[in-house]
Amino acid sequence: MSKKPIIVFEGIEGSGKSHHIAKVSKYFDKKKISYIKIREPGGSLNSEKIRKLILNKKSNFNVKTDLLLYLAARSENINLIKKFYKKKIILIDRFTDSTIAYQHYGMGVNLQIINTINQFLLNNIKVNFTFLNVVNKRNLFLRLKKRKSLNRYDKFKMSFYQKVQKGFLKLAFNKKFYKIINSNLDIKRNEDLIINQIKKLIK
Repeated sequence: MSKKPIIVFEGIEGSGKSHHIAKVSKYFDKKKISYIKIREPGGSLNSEKIRKLILNKKSNFNVKTDLLLYLAARSENINLIKKFYKKKIILIDRFTDSTIAYQHYGMGVNLQIINTINQFLLNNIKVNFTFLNVVNKRNLFLRLKKRKSLNRYDKFKMSFYQKVQKGFLKLAFNKKFYKIINSNLDIKRNEDLIINQIKKLIK
């Protein structure tokens, strides 16, 4: 594995992925380790513009438009990723697996179309490691309830999130470079577990 890996944090809403990627960023800052951090949708300037459009509570795109907007946002990020690929550690809050979990498993969009466009966009770029954060129904409900502002993707039915999470687990099944983080457990324990894994990845 590259000493400058691409490390992705995946999971449904309320699963703690953004919290953990922030903790890893703080660890890198403290240790003066060079990295970049991006999110999807978002990351680059143009991708952030697309993010606002996708997540706007007033938006009501059909599932195909939704997919194409997410992929357009990714397309805008690829140059940024290519620039630092294998030169800096790249942390990504959601990436290709989110598209498959949400748009295919959650919304029923054809998987082959998603894979083909992802392959076209990524070319030879490969994710080195993925942390998949999972959450139970009760904690998901409580965490969403605590949020001060909800975007469009925070307002789906609970059954949708369950379908998406099952999709994520299928993607992670039996894969060496995935670590499933049970975010129903103690958060400090999970922080330590993730940092220890990160140390192994970059040593």
